[in-house]
Amino acid sequence: MIICAPFLCTFVTMIKLAILASANGTNAQAIIEAVRAGRLDADVKVVLTNKEDAGVIERAHKLGVPVEIIPSKGHRNRAEYDALVVEALKKYDVDTIALAGWMRILSEVFVNAYEGRILNLHPALLPSFKGATAIVDAYEHGVRITGCSVHLVTPELDAGPVIIQAGVPVNGTVDELEAQIHRMEHRIFPQALQWFAEGRISTEGHKVIVAPAAGPVKKIDYIEGCLVSPALEEKI
Repeated sequence: MIICAPFLCTFVTMIKLAILASANGTNAQAIIEAVRAGRLDADVKVVLTNKEDAGVIERAHKLGVPVEIIPSKGHRNRAEYDALVVEALKKYDVDTIALAGWMRILSEVFVNAYEGRILNLHPALLPSFKGATAIVDAYEHGVRITGCSVHLVTPELDAGPVIIQAGVPVNGTVDELEAQIHRMEHRIFPQALQWFAEGRISTEGHKVIVAPAAGPVKKIDYIEGCLVSPALEEKI
């Protein structure tokens, strides 16, 4: 198959995936479970975290996925730390990176090492509410709809081309909003990775183009009152 990323096209048979996560790891678990269910053509080679007490560690162990822990404190700068991460990932021969709650800004060292092959999950409708406090920022700003986005990573923070988004109505408390956004994240991130694995993602300028599916699929636009665009797909 052909993976068409914004900067290169490469023939592969299955993406060799590293998941980077700093916290609880529910999105990492959703990705791994999608692989096991046959919904994602990937081999999850490693879960890497920068927190020794991150919940993702236990989740990955229970699912039988190798874990690398590289604490991010005590380094001179982001580039020095990212060089260590890249070196660790080389041991697993990964070719695609999923940032699933990776609470660090990537340096050019990392972005250049996997250029065009890094997908990030962000809990807002980009380009609005960038940064680590996106859910609270949107809630306090009083927006009526927020959500989550999966985008291709570029050197600029939360600025790469958007692959898929889910729009979430702002109802109830900020905790209820966060829970609903997380539920949508678990649906859209595996889908974006699958489109990437199928070689269906390309870009025109800053716009992502998702090519039509090769076979028949059921399209799902709405989940739990949330709009997803492009629509999720289930093979028929």
